[in-house]
Amino acid sequence: MKFITYSELNKDLIENIFKIPRDIDLIVGIPRSGLVLACMIGLYMNKPVTDLDAFLQERFYSVGKTKNHNDIIREFSQTKKVLIVEDTVCSGNSIRDAKQKVKKYVGTMKIIYLAAYTRRETRELVDINFKDIDDDRVFEWNYLHNTLLERACVDMDGVLCIDPTEEENDDGWKYKKFIETAKIKLLPTRKIGYIVTSRLEKYREETEAWLHKNNIQYNKLYMMDFASAQERRKLGNHAEYKAKIYKQLKDTCWFIESNNFQAQRIAEMTGKGVFCIESRVFYPENYIREARVKMKYEVIRPLKRRLKLCLFNLKKWRGN
Repeated sequence: MKFITYSELNKDLIENIFKIPRDIDLIVGIPRSGLVLACMIGLYMNKPVTDLDAFLQERFYSVGKTKNHNDIIREFSQTKKVLIVEDTVCSGNSIRDAKQKVKKYVGTMKIIYLAAYTRRETRELVDINFKDIDDDRVFEWNYLHNTLLERACVDMDGVLCIDPTEEENDDGWKYKKFIETAKIKLLPTRKIGYIVTSRLEKYREETEAWLHKNNIQYNKLYMMDFASAQERRKLGNHAEYKAKIYKQLKDTCWFIESNNFQAQRIAEMTGKGVFCIESRVFYPENYIREARVKMKYEVIRPLKRRLKLCLFNLKKWRGN
């Protein structure tokens, strides 16, 4: 599975922006995800942006007073070259549908199609792409609505709901009240495979009631089986506990974790992908191996070269 963050999307855009003609008049995003990339391109290139439905109604958004230069179109009738943008092309249905809808403009303006990520078999449906990704892909901007949530382990506090305050986290009536009234943080619209939380088993009834009240669907809920929060804190094995369950669940391919330290530890101990809400970083499969390779090329090798140079200069100085 390939997880793409906003940061990676931005990096891929900057590396490929040279492919986009500078004389584009209007950028059109295919709702909803295509609008994310369309707006990013519009901001970098200082071009007006619109969505597909507004384009069909011959409307577009203003670029604002400070960015309104002479080469920016003021009327739809001035449009000669259009860039239609999608974030990904998997089956190709959305891009084919867009092509059908804009057919009436083909003779009056030049239309270019762009998708950030395509499969090799769908690459020919667009004129510009950034990368081919043939694996299952999940994007940071819509991962809560992806069918692959059924193959995920999801932390609870800090992900589905906010974390309790220090005062609320008393392992008593205040904590029970927190569980019952916790505010939603991120609300998935797809069924979750497994919720894996460090909450204690004795709070299962309240936790399940909160999940039901907020219509959060899941296959199974895992909770820590300790007598008290004090015992849990003494052991401090949150990441180890989550990693053990994650590793045992062979049908899972990613973990959504709130805490960055725990996210790294889970990735290290399982060799499976982990996305961290706190840092907005995805730790990929075989994270340790990749980290070691990166360390070798970015740190160890340069240090060895410097050491050799220092030894060479030292010998040279002694020789003089």
